[in-house]
Amino acid sequence: MLIFRKPLPNVEHPEMPADVVIVGGGPAGMACALRLSQLIDDHNARHPEAQLSKENIYVLEKAREAGQHCLSGALLDPRSMKELLPGFESEAPLDAVVHKEAVHFLTRNGHYQLPLTPPPLQDHGNYVISINRFVKWLAGKVEEAGITIFTGFAGSELLYDRGPDGDRVTGVRTDDKGVDKQNQPKSNFEPGYDVKAKVVVLAEGTRGSLTKQLIQKFDLMKDRNPQTYGVGVKELWEIPSGRIQAGEVIYTMGYPLTPKEYGGAWIYGSKDNTVSVGFVTGLDYYDPRLDPQHVLQAFKRHPFVAKLLAGGKMIRYGAKSLPYGGWWSLPPLGGDGWMIIGDSAGFLNSARLKGIHLAIKSGMLAAETAFEALVKPDSSGAASSAILGKFQRRVETSWIHDELWPLRNFHQGFKNGMVAGMFNTVLQDVFPGGLRNRVSSHAGYENLEPIAKLPADGGREAHMLGPAKGDGKLTFDKLTDLYHSGTKHEEDQPAHLLIQDTNICNDRCVKEFGSPCQNFCPANVYEMVDDSSAPNGKRISLNPANCVHCKTCDIQDPYQIITWVPPEGGGGPNYDGM
Repeated sequence: MLIFRKPLPNVEHPEMPADVVIVGGGPAGMACALRLSQLIDDHNARHPEAQLSKENIYVLEKAREAGQHCLSGALLDPRSMKELLPGFESEAPLDAVVHKEAVHFLTRNGHYQLPLTPPPLQDHGNYVISINRFVKWLAGKVEEAGITIFTGFAGSELLYDRGPDGDRVTGVRTDDKGVDKQNQPKSNFEPGYDVKAKVVVLAEGTRGSLTKQLIQKFDLMKDRNPQTYGVGVKELWEIPSGRIQAGEVIYTMGYPLTPKEYGGAWIYGSKDNTVSVGFVTGLDYYDPRLDPQHVLQAFKRHPFVAKLLAGGKMIRYGAKSLPYGGWWSLPPLGGDGWMIIGDSAGFLNSARLKGIHLAIKSGMLAAETAFEALVKPDSSGAASSAILGKFQRRVETSWIHDELWPLRNFHQGFKNGMVAGMFNTVLQDVFPGGLRNRVSSHAGYENLEPIAKLPADGGREAHMLGPAKGDGKLTFDKLTDLYHSGTKHEEDQPAHLLIQDTNICNDRCVKEFGSPCQNFCPANVYEMVDDSSAPNGKRISLNPANCVHCKTCDIQDPYQIITWVPPEGGGGPNYDGM
C-alpha cells in the first residue's frame, strides 16, 4: 500500500524542465552527475555540430549542505574513484591509508585476535575517510563541471504519465516549504516544483522514500529476495595520542551480541587522534527489546574497547541503515524513465562491510546509460525502458557483478545464527556462492518474537535490551548521543513519520511486542506515554524533530505501518566530519 503525506488542496506546482534529475547527493548521486558531465564534455569535443547542454541536469539533495546527511564508517576502496577521477588521491580529503588491520573475537570480559585476517577484511591500500568531507569535495567537482546541485530540496513524490507500455516516470515533485503541523500553509509557504525530466535517477540511500514508492507501484521485488538490513550506530572520538595509529583498522565479532544475532563493530584510526567507533546490528534479531544504540554502549564497556577510549572525548554521533540482502535482493535497476543506484538499489558488499565504491561505480554506469538516452532522445519526453534497461546489463557485465555474485548467499547463511553463518561463509569461500545458486530469505522484521515468548529478565540478551543509561564519559543515553548528531528540523511542520493506524500501536503492539519502536529507533523519536484513556494505559507519541533519517522505523516495525517520508528540505542531522 502506497502511503503519502496528505497533499495541500488547490496548490499548483510550477513546472521545471530537466534532461536528467538525480535525487540524492551522496557518493552515488555525485558520481553519476560527474561522470555524465565528463561524457557530455567528450561528446561536445568530438561533435561540435551536435552539442549537448548541462544546463538541465540537476542534483536534488535534501540536506542543507552537500554531505551533511552522509554517514559511514568509513573506509574507501579506491577502485571506482581511480576510474572516475584518475589521480584523485592528490586532492581528495583522505584521512589515512590503511596499513594495519586486525579482527578480534570478544567474549563478555575477554578477547582474542584471529591469527589471520579473513580476506574480505584485508584493507591495505584502502583509505580511512570522512564520508561527509569526501562528498562535499565531490560536490565541488560536480559544480565545477557545470552541473547544478539544489540543496535543501527533498523529492516528495514521483511524477508519472501514461505511456504505450504502462505508466512511465516523467519527473519528481519537490517538497512544499512553509507548511505547519496542521498541514496548512504558513506565511512563508512556497510550493514545490514539478521537475519534469527525461531521466530520473534515484540515489536516495538506503530505503529511499521515492524508491520505495516505485518498488511498490510496479511490484519490482516480485521474484526477488526481500531486502534485509542492518543499522550502524557510530560515535566519533578524540583519544589520547598513541592509542590507535592513523590508518589502523580493528574489526570485532561476538560480544555484546549473542550467537543469535548478526553484527559486529569497527574501530578506524584517523588523523588528529580521532577514531571512528561503531557497531552494526542486523535488523533481523529476535528480541523486540533489543536497542542498537544500547548495543554500542555495551560494546564500549568491554575492557578491550574501554581501554582504547579511556581519557577520550566523544564528539559526534550518528546512525544509518544499510542494505544487507546482496545480489538476490537487487530490484530491476532501470525502466521507463527511471534508474536506481547506490544503497537505494542495495549495492553493498556485506562480507567486506563496504559499499561506497559500489555506489560510485553504479552511479558511473547509470551516467553512461543516461548519456545514451540524451544522445538518442525519445519524442515522448521520457527515456524509454529499452534504453534505461541497459543499465541492468551494464551492471551485470561490470566488476560490481564480479564482486557481489560470489557472495550472493552470504547474509542468508546467518539466518540460523553466528556459528552456522561462519560455517556457511567458509562454504561460500570454497564454493563461490555456496552449494546452492540461490538461497531464499525473508524480511528481517518477521523474526521478531512476541515478548510473551521471551524471558522477562532478558536472559543472555539482558545487557543490550531497553534504553542505555550511560555514565556521561564512556557511555551515553540516547538523548545525549542525539545532541552530538547536530540534528535540527523546523518544529512547526507535518510529521514526516506516517503511522497508518495508531490503534495498532496503542492496542496491539504495546502488548504483543512491547512497543519496539522505542528501542530500535536510535534517536528517541518514538515514545509510549501514559494515557488513562488508552486501552493499555499507553499511547504512541512522536518526536519527529529528533529524527536522524536512518529509516530504521520504516524497516523494522513488526506491522509495517510506519512510512518515512522526507521532512521539509534542509532539516535533519549535521554529520560534519563523520
